[in-house]
Amino acid sequence: MEALLEFEKPIAEIETMIEKLKRLSSEKKGDYGDQIAQLEQRSREQRQQIYENLTPWQILQIARLKERPILQDYISLICSDFAELHGDRCFSDDRALIGGFATIGEHRVMLIGHNKGKNVEENVERNFGQAKPDGYRKALRLMKLAEKYGLPVVTLVDTQGAYPGREGEERGQHEAIARNLVEMARLEVPIVSVVTGEGGSGGAIGIAVGDSVMMFQYAVYSVISAEGCAAILWRDGSKAPLAAEALKITAPELKKLGIIDEIIEEPFGGAHRDHSVAAANLQKALAGQIKSLSRLSSSKLINRRFEKFSRMGEFAKG
Repeated sequence: MEALLEFEKPIAEIETMIEKLKRLSSEKKGDYGDQIAQLEQRSREQRQQIYENLTPWQILQIARLKERPILQDYISLICSDFAELHGDRCFSDDRALIGGFATIGEHRVMLIGHNKGKNVEENVERNFGQAKPDGYRKALRLMKLAEKYGLPVVTLVDTQGAYPGREGEERGQHEAIARNLVEMARLEVPIVSVVTGEGGSGGAIGIAVGDSVMMFQYAVYSVISAEGCAAILWRDGSKAPLAAEALKITAPELKKLGIIDEIIEEPFGGAHRDHSVAAANLQKALAGQIKSLSRLSSSKLINRRFEKFSRMGEFAKG
């Protein structure tokens, strides 16, 4: 049975019955095809009703699901080849943020993304996708390499934030992210960034200063986690759902505010339910943006990028 979130519990009983009838059918203890079809239809209708009325807090829970596709899934599904490049040439090869040359459809690109794992061992090795300064410096090195060869840069964002521990601070976490913001703002090749899961704080924006910034339908993008915001404003972590509402973390809200440019549709019930469909939608969106941006001159790209991010945070008078 598929993973069910707390707010999906109303359909848990139906899903359990479907699995039971399928098992009985496979054991040739009867033909339950009609009953299974009816229950599946009922499950779809209930899930559709739930997903049409999701709160920001519920969307955040979807974005954090361990079953959602991670960077390695997208690489295997949308790239015909991927040659990973290692190291920041200063300290180490941060496994929380990786990148390399890749081919997506007909486009040769530099692909960079947060590198989560599928189990505890992988997540420990990759620091749960929370990059240290070495990771951001490696990302910048690869972007500069892409610029040298005239290749578009594609970044996939999926992190709760940059590594917040002592090692990060000792090695200049703030400087590494700030340097990336400055250098990405004047990079002379197209940059397409996609928030695939959770885009958290400087850890996200450190690779997301894009000419086009897109988000998956049930991804989130925020300056701080809902829990962190609740702890600061109310000194109460249980207020996280309220904070999620106030932060405007969902794709429709961010598109309305001009923070992102496009929303990538997910399969029914979320990307975790069909990785292949999610990847196909991502590939189509990337191809369209790369093709469009590649027509622009370097000076036009830089000017448009500067204007795009300069407009963020403006208040309308009156």
